[in-house]
Amino acid sequence: MSIPLDRAYSLLEVKTVEPSRRTISGLASTPELDRQGDIFDPAGATFKNPIPLLLHHDATHPIGTAYLTATAAGITFEATFPTVDEAGPLKARIDDAWQCLKAGVISGASIGYRVLDGGVQYLKSGARKLVKTEICELSLVTIPANANATIRLVKSLAASRRTEPPMKQTSTEHIQALENKRAALAARMTEIMETAAGESQTLEADQATEHDGLTLQVKSIDADLGRWREMERMQITTAQPVPSAPSARPSSLPRISVKANVAPGTAFIRYAQAMACADGSLMHAAEYAKRWADSTPEVELALKAAVAAGTTTDATWAGPLVQIQPLANEFIEMLRPATVIGRIPGINKVPFNVSIPAQNSGGTYGWVGQGAPKPVGKLTFGTVTLGVTKCAGIIVITEELARTSSPSAEAVIRRDMINGIAYFLDQEFTDPAKAPVTNVSPGSITNGVTPITSAGTSGANARTDVQAMLSAMSAANISARGAVLLMSEANALALAGALNPLGNPLFPTLDAQGGTVRGITVITSQVLGANNILLAPDCIIMADDGGVTIDVSREASLQMDSAPMAAPDATVVMTSLWQMNLVGLRAERFINWKRARTGCVQIVVQTYVG
Repeated sequence: MSIPLDRAYSLLEVKTVEPSRRTISGLASTPELDRQGDIFDPAGATFKNPIPLLLHHDATHPIGTAYLTATAAGITFEATFPTVDEAGPLKARIDDAWQCLKAGVISGASIGYRVLDGGVQYLKSGARKLVKTEICELSLVTIPANANATIRLVKSLAASRRTEPPMKQTSTEHIQALENKRAALAARMTEIMETAAGESQTLEADQATEHDGLTLQVKSIDADLGRWREMERMQITTAQPVPSAPSARPSSLPRISVKANVAPGTAFIRYAQAMACADGSLMHAAEYAKRWADSTPEVELALKAAVAAGTTTDATWAGPLVQIQPLANEFIEMLRPATVIGRIPGINKVPFNVSIPAQNSGGTYGWVGQGAPKPVGKLTFGTVTLGVTKCAGIIVITEELARTSSPSAEAVIRRDMINGIAYFLDQEFTDPAKAPVTNVSPGSITNGVTPITSAGTSGANARTDVQAMLSAMSAANISARGAVLLMSEANALALAGALNPLGNPLFPTLDAQGGTVRGITVITSQVLGANNILLAPDCIIMADDGGVTIDVSREASLQMDSAPMAAPDATVVMTSLWQMNLVGLRAERFINWKRARTGCVQIVVQTYVG
């Protein structure tokens, strides 16, 4: 004979689903007013795990077992449907219940319980609070439709069937869940205070502890709600309108590009690796590149394009020829942020071997009295031409490193190529000792500039030095608007720690990575050493073809020196790449620069100590 039990219903809010174990977990009851006018207190509930899992409270037809846990938010559960291999009523019943759950037909949970002696408190609202109960079973039941709960259940189960993580909640869903939780906590706080008001007027110790804990939870939820609402506002302001349907013309359809999830510059590095492994043979390199067809197919396409013949009947023959340019452009996009040149905004870009007019001086202007003659001045112009110059370097790697396609090997080559070219260009661009060599290389932007005498090594002296450079630039009739200050990371770090007599930072917006000094953008590079350079970017012109050329050799003999002797003599030691099982990658980049106006670059040579 079964014992008659009371029942408390709640929406089946499934948290996790594991189809392989046929296990679900979720929330079976909450301390909220149910449809029968009762409030089930989870703190006063007793149970003995595991308890039977039933369907529609039918004690004669169990479908599994459940383990309960009492929390402040309610009674949570983890239920398991056993796997029955033998055909029969039990297997059919369990499989039917599991299928109903997955389909969303069952959307509620209910606990069967009995009230213990003294387990009922009557509130002023007329509701009963069940403070001492024994939970005897958990059932899956059909509850009148609740769209939100049903959708959450179906999404969770569908996601688990795909063996993927559950779908993320939107900001609105997060906010709604937090508001629901807050309402439940607030209701419990109100209930505690009403109970005290009807009894001793003073909270008991356990009531005070519970109320204080609920207060902290509410404050935490309020803070989270503020964050999520701000996130929702940001998403609304940054939302993009859904594009209208495309027209019937194929040319108006959007172009979709799918790229592999590999590090930037990987395609270019793999192109260089393929060339190295194939000893410069494009056909063999294309075959070698097939190993990357799943992640960087453009490498193989670029190598094939270089040897493909064009015909007048093939309208798309020239398409692949552009593939090598994106590969090089991707590498250049990585290189630019690594160099001082690439980080200076506003530099004038010009073509090679083109005369560019440059203004050397301005007109004469002044106040003119009534009937007085007006001053006459003239503009003086010159021309600046940037010839074709190139920087080049040879990177020597082992045969084994060239042949491996592991990400770590690619990272080594990529890092070496970027750092090597960046260091060289930074040094050539800023070193005052670097003079121009006709038809070979440009001089640095500081070559020939008379340094301003530093006021000293302290942070206050640095402020004086910056002002002196600004004044010198202004005296040359060059605007400091948009000016950039270049200094070493060590100098920037020293100034970032400099304090005024009151103990406040002299340069609060500066750190080793850069920042600003008196509103002027600071760019740091350790190549600069003691050179602190102020420049007007719009007065610097630069020609750059925007690409890097890679050549490969195994048979060359090299001077393994960063400054090789131009005409090697008998003292120079040559290293045979073939003999040492090495591969040489020669990288070349065509680039040139020049100051367009006198006074647009100022320099102070000083190492600051803060």
